[in-house]
Amino acid sequence: MASAEGSRTLPGSGRTAGSRAGPGDKYSVLLPTYNERENLPLIVWLLVKSFSESEINYEVIIIDDGSPDGTREVAEQLEKIYGSDKILLRPREKKLGLGTAYIHGMKHATGNYIIIMDADLSHHPKFIPEFIRKQKEGNFDIVSGTRYKGNGGVYGWDLKRKLISRGANFITQVLLRPGASDLTGSFRLYRKEVLQKLMEKCVSKGYVFQMEMIVRARQLKYTLGEVPISFVDRVYGESKLGGNEIVSFLKGLLTLFATT
Repeated sequence: MASAEGSRTLPGSGRTAGSRAGPGDKYSVLLPTYNERENLPLIVWLLVKSFSESEINYEVIIIDDGSPDGTREVAEQLEKIYGSDKILLRPREKKLGLGTAYIHGMKHATGNYIIIMDADLSHHPKFIPEFIRKQKEGNFDIVSGTRYKGNGGVYGWDLKRKLISRGANFITQVLLRPGASDLTGSFRLYRKEVLQKLMEKCVSKGYVFQMEMIVRARQLKYTLGEVPISFVDRVYGESKLGGNEIVSFLKGLLTLFATT
C-alpha cells in the first residue's frame, strides 16, 4: 500500500492535498451501539465539541442494534438535544454484525467522508481533526488510527488482553503484509466512495471485518495514512471480545491468507 509519497488522486476527483477540511467537505460519523447507554451521551458530547471547535461540518449516525439497556431511548433524547440534522438515530431490531451496521449507516450518510469509531469512549474524538489533517496532507483514501506506531498506545488493558491484541496484530503482519501497523483497530476515516467499494468486497463479519478492510484496500491500491492514537479501555459496560470472537478472528485470518 502506498505511503504519503505515493499517494494518488481518485479518478475524476480532482482533489489536492491540504491541511484542513475543505469548505464543501462533510464528515459522517457511523456509531454502532449495543448496550452503550452510559457511554453514548459522553461520546456524542465529545464529538459535537470536537467538530464545533474545529468548525467542521458533520453528522453523527447512531446505529443501535436493539440494545436492551435503553441505548435507543438515550439516542432519541440526544437527537432532540442536538437536532436531527446533527444526530441521526437509525436503529435496527437486533444485532446483525458490524459490517452490516456500517452498510446501514452509509445509506443515511450525506457526508463525502465517513468516520468509523467505537461508542464506548475507547476512541477519543480529539484525534479526528488530526485524521482530517493527515488525509488532506497526503490526499489519502483512508486514514487509520494506530496504537502501535509513534506515540500511540493502549491504556486500561490487563496483560492478557494486550498479549492477545499484540499477538493478533503480529500474526496478521506476518501472514498478510498489509502495509499498516494496526490492522485490528476500528477508528478510521474513509472517502465515502472508497468505503462503499470496500464494503462490496468484504465478506468477513465481527472483528475480522476491520482487518479485511485494510487487506482489500491494499489489493485495490488505495492509499493509507496513519495517525497514532491513545486507545483507552471502556469506562462503562463490558467488553464484547470473548472466546468466540477470538476463534472467529483466527478462522477469518486463515481465510484471508488463503484468498489474498
